[in-house]
Amino acid sequence: MKKFSKYILTLVTICIFSSTKAAEPFVTTEKSSDVVIIKEKSLRLSLFLNDGVDKGILRAVNNLQTDFEKVTGDNPTIFNQNPNQNSPLIIIGTIGTNSIIDDLIKQKKIDGNQLKGKNEKFIILNIKNPFKGVEDALVIAGSDKRGTIYGIYELSKQIGVSPWHYWADVPVKQKENIYFKKGIYTDGEPAVKYRGIFLNDEAPALSGWSKATFGGFNSQFYEKVFELLLRSKANYMWPAMWGNAFYDDDVASGPLANEMGIVMGTSHHEPMALAQQDWRRYIKKNNLPNVWDYSKNKTVLDEFWKTGIERSKNWEKLVTIGMRGDGDEAMSEGTNTALLENIVKNQRQIIEKVTGQKAEKTPQLWALYKEVQDYYDKGMRVPDDVTLLFCDDNWGNVRKLPDPTKPLHKGGYGMYYHFDYVGAPRNSKWINISPIQRVWEQMNLSYEHGVDKIWIVNVGDLKPMEFPISFFLDMAWNPKEFNSQNLFEYTQNWAAQQFGKQHAKEIAKLLNTYPKYNRRVTPETLDSKTYSLENYYEFEAVVKDYKNLALDAYRINDEIPNQYKDAYFQLVLYPIDACSNLYEMYFAQAKNRKLAAEKNILANDYANQVKTFFARDSILQDKYNNKIAGGKWTHIMDQMRIGYKAWNDLRKNVLPEVTYVSEKEMNTSKIFKESNGYVAIEAEHFSTSNNSKRIHWEVIPDFGKTKSGITTFPQNGYPKADENIFVEYDIHFDSTAEFDVQLLLAPTLNFNSNKGLRYEISFDGEKPQTVNFNGHYRGELGKWQAEHIIRSSTKHTISKQGMHKLRIRVLEPGIVLQRILINTGGLKPSYLGAPESEMKN
Repeated sequence: MKKFSKYILTLVTICIFSSTKAAEPFVTTEKSSDVVIIKEKSLRLSLFLNDGVDKGILRAVNNLQTDFEKVTGDNPTIFNQNPNQNSPLIIIGTIGTNSIIDDLIKQKKIDGNQLKGKNEKFIILNIKNPFKGVEDALVIAGSDKRGTIYGIYELSKQIGVSPWHYWADVPVKQKENIYFKKGIYTDGEPAVKYRGIFLNDEAPALSGWSKATFGGFNSQFYEKVFELLLRSKANYMWPAMWGNAFYDDDVASGPLANEMGIVMGTSHHEPMALAQQDWRRYIKKNNLPNVWDYSKNKTVLDEFWKTGIERSKNWEKLVTIGMRGDGDEAMSEGTNTALLENIVKNQRQIIEKVTGQKAEKTPQLWALYKEVQDYYDKGMRVPDDVTLLFCDDNWGNVRKLPDPTKPLHKGGYGMYYHFDYVGAPRNSKWINISPIQRVWEQMNLSYEHGVDKIWIVNVGDLKPMEFPISFFLDMAWNPKEFNSQNLFEYTQNWAAQQFGKQHAKEIAKLLNTYPKYNRRVTPETLDSKTYSLENYYEFEAVVKDYKNLALDAYRINDEIPNQYKDAYFQLVLYPIDACSNLYEMYFAQAKNRKLAAEKNILANDYANQVKTFFARDSILQDKYNNKIAGGKWTHIMDQMRIGYKAWNDLRKNVLPEVTYVSEKEMNTSKIFKESNGYVAIEAEHFSTSNNSKRIHWEVIPDFGKTKSGITTFPQNGYPKADENIFVEYDIHFDSTAEFDVQLLLAPTLNFNSNKGLRYEISFDGEKPQTVNFNGHYRGELGKWQAEHIIRSSTKHTISKQGMHKLRIRVLEPGIVLQRILINTGGLKPSYLGAPESEMKN
């Protein structure tokens, strides 16, 4: 916001405007001599606007009423004449409409020069004595319809109603007292004329939700979308178009957009204010051939295009001109620029004939999307008044910008940008993959090259792109406000707006980080082969990154008040947790594949993990769709993300393939390799076990501190002299020396009349060492009990590099072995012991 200094001359307040950036908001809950009362518990707020006010402005005023009721519990009264009462009053109006604003300008209480001839500008200020009996008032004055609406919603936002109150269930914080900091505030004029979003690739998620909630993409649905846009100071939209036709699906949608103040357009391949579905319906209704080819079907296409302009001629719109192939495809290879230029010429003639005005009076754009840019590069041109809409490559990388060394196109330039995309190499529809750093860099690049007429972004299902949508639209209003050093500050402020200041910095870090991780590789493109298992522990590192992020997200979730949890789940926790879960699932699949190829029975554990993570993805989806916000968001997370076989989706998630290793297939030769100065082995990973008819080894899963324990059964079976009850471990040493071998054993006491429990240990058939590890306590009992472990050590000399076999033989029952640690020079002290060494087959 910009704040203007103020001076008081004689008895009349005269506003002299000098633009400076306001560091603080204009709404406060603290009373002082520098504020004007908006609402106090004992005082009723009133709103004044003239009779016959524009219906779009009246809608916004009614929403302001509702917003005040949510915040304060009281619904303000609307007056159309002098309220004649000295209580808080907000005056709302538009210059040049014979309104109260024009009267206040005549009285020099408002500087009309700040509004005359301006585009979409508002000023918010306090004035003295607007009416007889009214001492102070707050004024929201607009230069035009949308300027007034933006001012209304700016006040809503500052009293505590987020633009995402409906679309992300951001709660309203209750306040009894609200005050206005004396001064004059404005956001100026927007730098980009048309700023908006494109709902696209909307099946099955947004389409399923809209059908369940509103009965489809009708005017009730679009009313919510239009309100979001206006609360975000946007003014432009391309509607959902997969099987939908905005104007035809609900005849109330077109008039509603015009009433509310939204400039409607159609996508890059839908010319003349008509949807692709309009064409399907038109040819079916009139029994015409489906020939979307101007060289073969000119008359039918001209008549069809005429219907689009006739239907929308009285509504504010931005008309797409030109032609692509049917169904968002390229036209035939033989298409030439002369034909396309003729198409544009004839379309403009239709516009002139229907509107009765020169074509340039109707705003138009030509989208240089995909192959259409090739036509432009080969010399095709459109009339000067038509805006050239440049495009990115569908992945957020700008393809073309104006050449600053050449004359600029008079109609100006726009940019069609993507947060969502359906197409090769792989769809990207599910989750936010757009860090605002990249968005800022590319859109700032565009703006610095003169792209300031249209900014529109493909947002897919709208959810869960809430944060980048806010950023894109805020930046479109004033690109100069953003730079490389203040993007995190923006993120923190946005987080504070949704969740309050207490956790804003921590939440901002989460919002800043997860799209960065998703930009490494999009979730739909991620699979078990993306990252390396072998090199630099890469896969483990990226999984750890996301798991740590998820832990932080859950920690904050535990700390924030309950009323924020639904919004937090949507905006922060779900995107992070679901993506972290996805990484863990593909990592488990990668481990399963690797170990299964080695015939390692551990592959089965990872196969089971894959299934667990896959099931958890469905649980998280169900929570989003059916549990939070009272089940409000049914179907909204239905986009596929797991199991892609080609660039396009299969409409449902597919369990990744896993392989199980049977006992017959299992390669039992496990070899542990020395690394980083140690060998660490989980006891259950023996290469050989030797049993007798009486006594056998068993693994006790989840026993002890790490993975498991192994012991002999029956537990009253004492080995005889001729019974060799042992396990063996194959180890590859790279170094030679005398090494310390430490067994980590359960803290079993000498229950056998204090005799103690004994084992034998040896390498490569050497004479074994006999160890009684608990025959007497020597003061160590307290330590064993506290640590829940007994550490038993022996010394062994390894004189040759290469393969060696470690044997551990038990002489009594009740010995439970958990881990083996061999220090070859680099083993560091730790409570649980070093991570298990790499195991080769």
